Amino acid sequence: MITPKNRKRMLTIKEASALIDGLTEYRIRRMCISGLVTCFRAGKKYLVSEKVHMKAVFGNCDPEGGDAA
Repeated sequence: MITPKNRKRMLTIKEASALIDGLTEYRIRRMCISGLVTCFRAGKKYLVSEKVHMKAVFGNCDPEGGDAA
């Protein structure tokens, strides 16, 4: 059963670029095509998991300032 805690937030390329300042739609699309970011296509759109996107950009660092354990 899927509960609100289990739900994954999927982002379009436009939403993903708006999430992180300085990261353009072009760059995210290139990351998807090259396989740097795991994504899937829904029609003509690339969809990226928010969690995967943040991990690809920041690695194990917490983007809010601290290190993730």
